[in-house]
Amino acid sequence: MTTPKKTTKKEKVAVSLEMPVFSMDGTKVGMFTLPESLFTAPWRADLVHQVTTAMQANARQNRANTKDRSEVSGGGKKPWAQKGTGQARHSSTRSPIWRHGGVTFGPRSERDYSEKINKKMRTQALISVLSRKAKDGELILVDKFAFAEPKAKVAKMALGKLAEGAAATYLVSKKKNAALLALASYDLNAIKSFSNFGNVMTEEVRNLNPLNVMTAKYLVIEKPEESFAALIARAKAK
Repeated sequence: MTTPKKTTKKEKVAVSLEMPVFSMDGTKVGMFTLPESLFTAPWRADLVHQVTTAMQANARQNRANTKDRSEVSGGGKKPWAQKGTGQARHSSTRSPIWRHGGVTFGPRSERDYSEKINKKMRTQALISVLSRKAKDGELILVDKFAFAEPKAKVAKMALGKLAEGAAATYLVSKKKNAALLALASYDLNAIKSFSNFGNVMTEEVRNLNPLNVMTAKYLVIEKPEESFAALIARAKAK
């Protein structure tokens, strides 16, 4: 009897690249083959962690700032005579040991938290995250979002229909970071239509990064052929 071969951690897990494409009303309108260059990469937790934490550090604003003894007001006059009062000698009320005096070793706004991220690292991390989304069943493809005018009511109905068609219940039930809608191009009507929902974010495909993709439970990509062509071109760019 032949024993079945065990799958090691280093071996790639086969992922079906055939995915359904839905319309705004949740109806399946076709199938799309995901590009291998974007959706067959292994999960690289170390790289993704390094890139996402660096992006968070780059977005950090350093506002905490304290004044040292040279910056606080007052203290121009010696509090009392050097000798003869019976008290400890003091030269200025701006001393850190005085109330309202300067702060010793306090936070300063000059600190820089930014970290460098190589372009290749950012690209590989994004591909790894996209592959993981597809593997976990958290990728939804939509033929297009069509809004004649900004309408939150129509957008809410579209999310509900998509949740039914794609069997993605968290798309409407999750109260925070439910979905990131990746638009093929800038669409003001679509952006305004979804802007009232606190659990949904919109972004252009060309601006996707590992951090915003990982923040949301589902990644909803509009116009798959056009969108993935843009992502492939971006990955190949040097």
